[in-house]
Amino acid sequence: MKKATAIGTVLLFVMILLVSISFNVMMVRADDGYTIEQVNHKIDVLYNGYVLINDTITLNITGQTGPSSFLMGFPDKYGSHVVRCIAHSETETYTVTLGVPLENRLGFYGVKIDFPHGAPQTYNVEFVLSNNLLSQDSQSASQYTLDFPQYPALTKTVGRCNGSINLPLIATYLGGSVNGSTYAKENLAEFAHSPANVTFLLPDNLIQIADVVQLKREISVNEFGEAVGADTYEIVNRAQKKLGYFEVFIPMNASDPHAEDQFSRPKNMISTDQNTNRYLVNFTLETEKDQLTRFTIRYRLPSSHLTSRGTNTLGLNLPLFQNENYYISQVAVTFMLPEGAKVLNLENNLAEAVFSIERSIFSETVTVSKSGVIASDSLGVGIVYEYNPLWISFRPALWLWVFSIVGSVVVIVAWKKPKGSGRVSVSAATMRLGPETLKAFVDAYEEKQKIALESESLEARVEKGKIPRRRYKVRMKTLEIRLNALSRNLAEYKEKLRAAGGQYVEFMLQLEVAESELGEVAANIKNAEMLHNRGELSLEAYRKRLTDYQHRKETAEMKINGILLRLREETR
Repeated sequence: MKKATAIGTVLLFVMILLVSISFNVMMVRADDGYTIEQVNHKIDVLYNGYVLINDTITLNITGQTGPSSFLMGFPDKYGSHVVRCIAHSETETYTVTLGVPLENRLGFYGVKIDFPHGAPQTYNVEFVLSNNLLSQDSQSASQYTLDFPQYPALTKTVGRCNGSINLPLIATYLGGSVNGSTYAKENLAEFAHSPANVTFLLPDNLIQIADVVQLKREISVNEFGEAVGADTYEIVNRAQKKLGYFEVFIPMNASDPHAEDQFSRPKNMISTDQNTNRYLVNFTLETEKDQLTRFTIRYRLPSSHLTSRGTNTLGLNLPLFQNENYYISQVAVTFMLPEGAKVLNLENNLAEAVFSIERSIFSETVTVSKSGVIASDSLGVGIVYEYNPLWISFRPALWLWVFSIVGSVVVIVAWKKPKGSGRVSVSAATMRLGPETLKAFVDAYEEKQKIALESESLEARVEKGKIPRRRYKVRMKTLEIRLNALSRNLAEYKEKLRAAGGQYVEFMLQLEVAESELGEVAANIKNAEMLHNRGELSLEAYRKRLTDYQHRKETAEMKINGILLRLREETR
């Protein structure tokens, strides 16, 4: 009896101790220095279907500094769609850790925001979610359904949460779990688990469900301060329907824009908003689902981007991607300075950007790369460089020197030539090529590139079972015959170009190097596929190799297209 009483006393003591600890934990949690006064939960659908969620959080800080970190998140189903998250106040950007537990609650995807100097009273957390959350009706291309988190999941009750879904004014609300484009909730409970959807009508030219895989911008500045730009887009169609056009934005104050495809053929380009320099580019051929298309926009930039910073010192300042209403996976901006320019300093506001400077004998090139870009980043780059105006006369003086040497050699040879010769033979190798030869070479090479693309497309379609194998073999045989004929013609044209000497020899050398690179990349891709299929190469390593090979392939293709473009310009 006494033993039972002792056991009961111990159990009662343990229970009292546990209740006391739990109560103290709850008191500490309830008095951790802040409450959440208000959250403005804003949903934007970007032009390429990505979802931008901007949460403006207002705290009521009761302690001296407020919390050193903050947890928030969404229902777990949205975790795989998060492509980026940033947190910032008006004066500071904070470190964000993705995919953390939300206080060990199941069913949530959490993020942690660290405040090294204590939390501000108001700050913003921006999420970008993939365009897989936006679906297009199979029968009506103008009807969309958006799946999104109606409220953020927070670890404390929120005094008031204001929600809004921002669509173009001409959008028509059809229905969904949210009644209208604006909504609110008083005393939003902690750990709110609130997936939602909304269906609306919108002309399909205002949204294109696509991935902007890469945007390469090249800005070339000459010795007179004149600048030209070229934006190369790589876009993958993610919609069920074919992609026939895409909206682009060129820098403010840019002029004389024109579009061309990857073979330098012109594309139709229509201005849709002059205030933001917005244009619609129509594709020559529509792009199927999950297929990639590439095109380039060329334009001129005003000299106002160039300012004097002192004697022989200039500053190039250019805002980047101010009005782009879409998410860009990878951005690379290259600034090609005039011959003789020397970079002194880089001025930028690009967080997590990678800078590189490539130096050649007479010039320097600055490249800036960044992953995951939207217009709200307000990117800008400034380059301070030194440039002596005497370099303007460098090229003419160099050519004058070369001509003088050549002329002296000719005079010496003629003087030493035995008399009575009468005629001076002129080698055909020194004769200038006619424009018809250059045009024929470029046309033949572009035809070869088309055949290569068509062959790749046929292989992809036969692998997916979209065309019969017999039809595939017949078509490939026809392409091979055309390719063999073109290859013979191209070999003859290359010999003529080499014989012409000068820059054409260099062009042919660069072309052969790029072609060799393409052949090596193709062999490497097949080898990687074989190793992966045999289980000798992991999926992660396989994808990494493919990414590297694709980058090498694109670089070689750009080199070839640049050579073809320069040759075609000489025919005009």
